[in-house]
Amino acid sequence: QRQLVESGGGLVQPGGSLRLSCAASGFPLRIYAIGWFRQASGKEREGILCTTVNDDFRNYSDSVRGRFSLSRDDAKNAMYLRMNSLKPEDTGVYYCATFLYNSCSRQEIDLWGQGTQVTVSS
Repeated sequence: QRQLVESGGGLVQPGGSLRLSCAASGFPLRIYAIGWFRQASGKEREGILCTTVNDDFRNYSDSVRGRFSLSRDDAKNAMYLRMNSLKPEDTGVYYCATFLYNSCSRQEIDLWGQGTQVTVSS
């Protein structure tokens, strides 16, 4: 059974940092394009970052440019989202995902994690 499980969320003060992890099981993550999304309360899920297996990165959101970065560790079969200089508007549930066909097109998402809550507040 293919599965993605996020971890690392929590409460952080504005200006702080967090690193979210997404562990894959049941399949090799290295053969998929991967990405991170988030959903604030009452809003639609939005894309943050994505990368193909060729390290072709796509930034979906200008609001995180320069603050968030995506990486993967093939040996651990995991991906990560490093978030710096966090703002209250970064609060939401964060999801990792895999894409079909080595694409960062949202229409090609084939698997979601269950999400992890990030709250940025003083």
